[in-house]
Amino acid sequence: MNNKVLRFFLEIKSIKELKYSICKEKNLLIREEISLKKTALSSFLYREIGRDFFWKDRLIWTEDEWEKITSNDNYQLFILQKSNDIVGYFELISDKDKDFEISYFGIFKEYFGKKIGGYLLSNAIQIAFNQSAKRVWVHTCTLDHPNALKNYIARGMKIFKSEELNIN
Repeated sequence: MNNKVLRFFLEIKSIKELKYSICKEKNLLIREEISLKKTALSSFLYREIGRDFFWKDRLIWTEDEWEKITSNDNYQLFILQKSNDIVGYFELISDKDKDFEISYFGIFKEYFGKKIGGYLLSNAIQIAFNQSAKRVWVHTCTLDHPNALKNYIARGMKIFKSEELNIN
């Protein structure tokens, strides 16, 4: 594996800039997870969806560390379901200035190629702006799905910073 990774930071500052993506899949539902299972579910989705994309920063977290972030008032976990199956998820973390970070975002690989990622991202951005976001931002890198950066840009997000990282 190449030890050089490019990381991109993207933002969108107005709902008017959102280029909404529609998919033809039926029976999709996005819901906020507010149950006591939120910590375990967040951890599971992070591990399973992130497995193929080298998500590793949270793999060493203890249950207490997971609980600390998921119980914070500025943290929200949203689940995308098709009928009763989980298709994907995203996390929103807001700050006092109404900046909303999409901290993690992904779908299970059996749903790739169906425009579900664009649909889910469109909704993530819209949900943040519906909560009075002044800006929605995300970061991605060259280890993520090959269409991740394209999806963010296609939804109207703009790169505001990029950097090259060395990884081990």
